[in-house]
Order: sequence, then C-alpha cells, then structure tokens
Amino acid sequence: MAAERVGMRQVKEVFRFHFEEQKSQWEIAAALGLGKTTVGDYIRRLNKTSFTSWSMIEPLTESELENILGFRAETVFANDKVMPDWVYIQKELTKRHVTLALLWTEYQETHGKSAYSYTQFVEHYNRFRGRLSLVMRQMHKAGEKTFIDYSGDGPNFVDPSTGDGRKCELFVAVLGASSYIYAEATLTQTLPDWTSSHVRMNEYFGGVSEIWVPDNLKSGVTKADRYEALLNETYRDCAKHYGAVVIPARAAKPKDKAKVEASVLVAQRWILARLRGRLFNSLTEINEAIWECLEIINHKKMRHVNKSRRELFEEIEQGSLKPLPSVRYEFADWKKVTVNIDYHILFDHHRYSVAYQLVKESLEVRASSTVIEIFRRGKRVASHRRSYRRGGYTTMKEHMPKSHREHSEWTPERVVEWSKTIGLQTARLVEKIMATKVHPQQGFMAALGLIRLAKPYGHERVEKASGRALELGVYSYQFVKQILKNKMDHSERDFDESAIKPQVDPQTNEIQLPLLGAENIRGSGYYH
Repeated sequence: MAAERVGMRQVKEVFRFHFEEQKSQWEIAAALGLGKTTVGDYIRRLNKTSFTSWSMIEPLTESELENILGFRAETVFANDKVMPDWVYIQKELTKRHVTLALLWTEYQETHGKSAYSYTQFVEHYNRFRGRLSLVMRQMHKAGEKTFIDYSGDGPNFVDPSTGDGRKCELFVAVLGASSYIYAEATLTQTLPDWTSSHVRMNEYFGGVSEIWVPDNLKSGVTKADRYEALLNETYRDCAKHYGAVVIPARAAKPKDKAKVEASVLVAQRWILARLRGRLFNSLTEINEAIWECLEIINHKKMRHVNKSRRELFEEIEQGSLKPLPSVRYEFADWKKVTVNIDYHILFDHHRYSVAYQLVKESLEVRASSTVIEIFRRGKRVASHRRSYRRGGYTTMKEHMPKSHREHSEWTPERVVEWSKTIGLQTARLVEKIMATKVHPQQGFMAALGLIRLAKPYGHERVEKASGRALELGVYSYQFVKQILKNKMDHSERDFDESAIKPQVDPQTNEIQLPLLGAENIRGSGYYH
C-alpha cells in the first residue's frame, strides 16, 4: 500500500485518536471518513514500531513518519539525502566491536552523495534513540551482560501431603543485547537456590555472558558498595567456574537495573498473570508451566524491532556467548577454619587432616556435596572425599608426623591381640578405650600407652589396675597410670566414685580426669 505525502496528516490524526481519545478503529474511521481497513492498516504498521504514545509521534515530520511506517523503502528529503534504517542501525550496534562510525561508513559507501554527513547521521540517530524507551536506549553488546533479579511476587503451590500453601520466589534473568529471558521458581532466595538458578539459566541460554549483573541480593552480594561490592565466596566461585565476572548493579542507580526490571514486569504479566487461576501441587509443576510461558514470551514479536527475543538471540547474541564448561557447577560452601593441635580441621561435625606443619593456622574450606578442599592463602593444601559421619576423622598418612606414621598400618584387632599378652582384663580395657575415642588413631595411641605400662610396672599390676578401671567404668590410659603410680592397685580401699567421675570436654570430646590422691580413696573407717 502507498500513501500520498498529503495524506500523512490524516495518518497522524488516526494515531492521535488512537492514543489521546482512546477510540476504536470503527470510531476513528467514522470520524475521519476513512475505511476501517485503512485505519487498521495504519495501526498495524504502528504496532511494528517502538512508538507507544502520541507524545512520541506528534513531533515527527510527515516524511519521517512516512519512512518509519514503511510506506516508502527509503525517504529522500528535499536535499536528496537518504534516511538510514534506524531499526537496523540499532540492532547492528548490539553486535560486538560494531560502532556508529563504522555503520555510518557503510551507509555512506552505499548511498554516496545522498548520504548524510557523519554529524547529521549522529543527530538523526540520537533523535530516533530518544524516542525509544529507557530500556531500549541502553546499548549492550552481544554476549556482554546478563541482568539477574528476583520478582517481588512469586507463584504458589499447595503441598498435597499437608494441604498447606507454599509461596515461591520467581528468579528472572535477561541477556542485555537480545532481551532473551529466562525465569524459574525456587523455594527460597538462599545461596543454594541462587547458584542453582544460575546453573539452569546458563544451560537455558546455551552459553555464558561475560558479565553477570545481579541486584544487591544478600545471597550473592555480602556487602554492597558503590565502587567495589564484596561478593559471597560461593557466588564468586560459581561465576569463576563459568568464566563470568560479577558486577552488581549500583544502589540507587535505576539505569543499571532497567533491563531486568522491565523483564521482571514482562514475567509478572506473561507468567504470573497467566498462571493466577491454576492450582499447583509441587515446584516441578510450577516450573513446567513457567517454561511453557517462557516459550510464548521469547517467541512473541517485539513492536520496536518487529522481531522476537528468540530471533534476536539467534541473530546477534547466541554466537557471542562463551561455551558452557564441560562439568556442571556443583554448589560448594566456604568456611574459615583453624587447624587443631591434632592437625585436623573441623567441618560439619567431621574432622579432616592437613599437613601437621599447619597446626594452629587459619585456612579456608570449600565443601561440595562430595569433596572437601582446604586452602591456605588461595593455594589448595588438602583434598578429601566428604564424609557425613558425625564425630568421625578422615586422615591422610602423609599429613601425619613421623611418630604417627609408624603406627598407621595397625588395626584395632592387632592392638587387642597384642594387649592379650598382658591379660584379658587389659585386652577388654583396650577395646573399651578404642570404642570411646572419637578418632581410632587416638584410641590406638592410648592403648599402646597402656600396653607399655607393663614395662615399668609389670604385667600383673597392669592387669589388676585395668580390672579396677573396668569395675569403675573409667576407660582411660591416664586413669590406669595414676592407679599404678599411687600404688592403688595393691590397696583394698575403694575409690570415691563421685570424686573420680570423668568429665567430657564439649569442644574436644576428650575425657578429663581428676588427679587421684588420698582424698579420692575411702579408708576402712568410711564403712564403720
């Protein structure tokens, strides 16, 4: 369809009635004496542009409007200059390394003397850009940035086992150049959910942008700062795994978040609003529905470019993303620890060894579901398979001092058999000692100490002292040693059990025994 230049006044009137008067196509046609089909054609052309209000259309010249609506392939003004295709220019500027100067050069080579000078070219572009929304005016290079945030609202589901409602969070991410959107529901905004959403986000995009721009969420940003935000170590670790850099949006800087805020609004309108009447029984059901809505959002044509987000993604952004790593990121927790005197660190109620030379040093632990890694000043000094046995020990032979390594091949059975050379009471006590120790190796050392008491005190005395310890339920090498030292194995007097009752240190889990002395022994007069 062609339109006479003089008829563009009527076209502008159609748009004024459409925006200002909120008239229907039938009412506009009747008011202006136009056919309803003609009015419909004008509005369809308008919907393919970025103009969304009368204030954006009113200042346009008839020639500019004629060109924008596509009535002519190119508009030649009175001075015989060809107006560039600004929609094409805007799209090309999102590609890596493309500049306005380069596009002007290409435009000039095509149109020769009919091309605007560079200064006029820039002026016309700025006029076009000024008519775009804030979000569309922001120029983001393809593959450069992903904007990430949570929606203030989220979907809900009903737990069928309890009948209770559960509110979810809506995670939203958008690629800067193509506005390609990813969204999903999570139970919380905690660090495990936050990082897991990033994993699925990258897999949905099929690649990774250079920069992640999250809002200053506590899960990802430990401390917001205008110049250098302090990131959570796990979030930094996740970004490093994917080869991305995290640059949080600056506080009180709405332009930093305009892209994602607009996408959150789209997600609320095209996901939450669409799903408002549906009943869900699980998080899985919600996400299946969300991803169906995502397909609609990403394949819907955007009026300002007459292309869908998916089309733009495939044209300008997909090829600029970094490839996904070969291994999926596994959530890992970080914690500062101090090496105990037994050359082990404590993480999640289990102890892991490091080189004994690092005793009392401050280290960092990176713990995934399967591996414990220990770092000193950024360098890994130990790695263990993760154990979930509370109170257990995981020890590597090379971390032990030489005196410990000499006994590292011993087994509980071997130690018990050796103790039987002294007597059955001693062997029973050795078994009890090893059973009560947190670390088997600690039990071995205590048992060896008990066996070696036979050298200065003799087998018979050690056997009798071991029997007294068993009677009292005090399974300790130190207790037997004190009995022998104070010659209490020969005494017929009883021990004051309340006075010698051992105490357990809550931090080290070690048994603390009082020193045995005369005050702990009941004399013959006690019973009269």
